[in-house]
Amino acid sequence: MILLEPHNVIIQTTLGEKITKPSSLDVAFVDYDGVRFHLSTPERKSLLLLSMHIRCWDELVKYGALDILQREYGSLLLPQAEPEYNVSLGIDLEQAPTSPEDREAFILSIALFKRNALAAPFESAFKAQKKLESAGSGQGELMQIHYRDEEAIYVQASPDRVTVIFSTIFSDETDRIYGKVFLQEFVDARRLPAIQNAPQVLYSNRDPPLEIRHLPDLHNTESTGYVTFVLFPRHFSASNAAQTISHIQLFRDYLHYHIKCSKAYMHSRMRHRVAEFQKVLNRAKQEVATTERKTVTGRTMSTR
Repeated sequence: MILLEPHNVIIQTTLGEKITKPSSLDVAFVDYDGVRFHLSTPERKSLLLLSMHIRCWDELVKYGALDILQREYGSLLLPQAEPEYNVSLGIDLEQAPTSPEDREAFILSIALFKRNALAAPFESAFKAQKKLESAGSGQGELMQIHYRDEEAIYVQASPDRVTVIFSTIFSDETDRIYGKVFLQEFVDARRLPAIQNAPQVLYSNRDPPLEIRHLPDLHNTESTGYVTFVLFPRHFSASNAAQTISHIQLFRDYLHYHIKCSKAYMHSRMRHRVAEFQKVLNRAKQEVATTERKTVTGRTMSTR
């Protein structure tokens, strides 16, 4: 299986090029989940402006996104975002690190702009779980992140776990079948001794899990699926938390990406088999013998 990278490759590549050779720039692009970015040099070639618009920005701010971005980017975070965008970074290329290792780390941190913003509810839930564990009872706030038009992420802390629920829409019947098979592999793979410590994965079609069943805006259709991850403290310890957040954010894109890859592979195999059958049919055609006859006048006639 191919794992998607949490950082934005366009930001990483462009920033690496502009640090080496500054030049004028004005490019807009869109990420997996409809997140809009804008890279530009409005004042001078060595001052790069990176802006991001994300649908669930207000929800992320509620759960502490600005504090995380301030922690990660410090003075690079601008107090006022570019018009039509939610948040902006001002990157002075002349102040970029000079050593290759530090420069690569700096570029990667900028490319993780979206990942760091989306990390807010997960970090908040991890902190809440520690408090609930100390108290021995209670239930954390059910945090909702509507990051797509009809899909959302729900995160809730408990004294012994953090539950993460993805709602996802399967556009057609084929995707729904592939999704069920794919998610069943998650359940079966967890039985292997090497990965029994992986988070528990549950899947339900149409009927939402009990944790969110009381919410009023849920879709109750055959095309809607709910995937639940149960994260225990070992999954978000100090050494694992960052990696867990990076991977779980991309689960929805990971799922649909591999569904499309599976469909493409199946179609290519079907086309290959049809081509092979066509060759067999072509070889099976009988060749009709042709004979020539001449009339009394000398004209040639061919018969089959």
